[in-house]
Amino acid sequence: RCVVLRFLKSPPNQNKTSEEILHHLQNIVDFGKHVMKQFFGENYVHHGEIIQLPLDFVRQLCLKIQPERPESRCDKDMDTLSGYAMCLPNLTRLQTYRFVEHRPILCIEIKPKCGFIPFSSHVSQEIKHKVCRYCMHQHLKVANGKWKRPSKYCPLDLFSGNKQRMHFALKSLLQEAQNNLKIFKNGELIYGCKDDQDCVSDWNELARHLKPFFFPSNGLVSGPHCTRTIVKELIHVITMTLLSSTDACRAGDMKTVPISQGRSYCEASAFNKELVRNGKHKSESSGLPRGCLLYKTLQAQMLDMLDIEGLYPLYSRVEQYLEEFPEERSTLQIDGPYNEAFYEKLLDLSTEDDGTVAFALTKVQQYRIAMTAKDCSIMIALSPCLQDECSEQRPVVLTSKSRFTFSVSVLDLDLKPYESIPHQYKLDGKIVNYYLKNVQAKDDPVMSSLFKENEDCTLVLHKV
Repeated sequence: RCVVLRFLKSPPNQNKTSEEILHHLQNIVDFGKHVMKQFFGENYVHHGEIIQLPLDFVRQLCLKIQPERPESRCDKDMDTLSGYAMCLPNLTRLQTYRFVEHRPILCIEIKPKCGFIPFSSHVSQEIKHKVCRYCMHQHLKVANGKWKRPSKYCPLDLFSGNKQRMHFALKSLLQEAQNNLKIFKNGELIYGCKDDQDCVSDWNELARHLKPFFFPSNGLVSGPHCTRTIVKELIHVITMTLLSSTDACRAGDMKTVPISQGRSYCEASAFNKELVRNGKHKSESSGLPRGCLLYKTLQAQMLDMLDIEGLYPLYSRVEQYLEEFPEERSTLQIDGPYNEAFYEKLLDLSTEDDGTVAFALTKVQQYRIAMTAKDCSIMIALSPCLQDECSEQRPVVLTSKSRFTFSVSVLDLDLKPYESIPHQYKLDGKIVNYYLKNVQAKDDPVMSSLFKENEDCTLVLHKV
């Protein structure tokens, strides 16, 4: 039936009751249905439904998939006691049309990350107004051994709407996929990391898989030229689908955050550095079409209007209130229910702090939505279609030798936990401090000499 089953996982010896598991899953479904659908639009969000399965089936399934699970994920156990699971459409398949089920299907999964630079006046380090979070975090991740090399991908290039910058961003993702890009063929992963391991990107192997999609008549010779051409076609198709709007409805009654508030390029972006090196002007963003999924994603991300530095004191205000009145936690809807009333409260975009708990809580909940949007994944499913099949109702994207019908969806839309805010605050400080000390200092000769450690230095005091 082309569906996916999703089970809750929890650390060993932390077994929840069946009621708690059902409640948790219900919250996930409601959040997708009543909140994220409003931000992203009907066609893009698939919230799924809760089903109950025979326990014997669940246990057998658990045993079968255990050897397949990446090592880093095995610190949590799959829930085999409640029998509850979420049933979702398989987004590596086309969502819209059944007629192509027998056709080969290509699916590209992209985790675009945060597409803007903080514009909040609460930001304490000037560097945060110049270099995006993703580019700074890359250096810390490489230092901690999570990745071997930093990626040249910068989310601001992808979200710019400028085709040249988008092509550069997608090419960088294909070169260094990390966990930001995966490609599936008929539901099987053919490109990208299964886990946090180091993946050597083999474009020739990828081109071999993709050739029948882009050059069905096999008219192209093999070799590096062929590989480059196929990768170029792939990038073109991804760009066109990301800029397309397959959803008639505008996202809810969300008042939009003006995108122009932040700067539209990141100083650390490899694309930007290349322009500077060649003495060219910075290419401004062409802007995203309002209906496209990238635009809606960016709008949701920009609900983080205060930055974590401006938000943390508000989180502390809510915490203090909860310490005094713990029974208020459910009234404040911190852990749900995620219904229309919860969504309504998110629409207040004022940044004037009136000192109330209500204001603080609204900003905290908006921040959690923004964090969810910064971590979501976009799935683009493509299937070749013949000329006569491509009627008006179906979105179609063309390449030099073929045409595809496609569907675009968004997933990984679980609301980020309220409790994770202190961790985000600490992590933000770590990322910025590491970048200032180890990256920017090396680029700046004055700073570099200040940061040279373990060297004798003489302090000369002049009489004033």
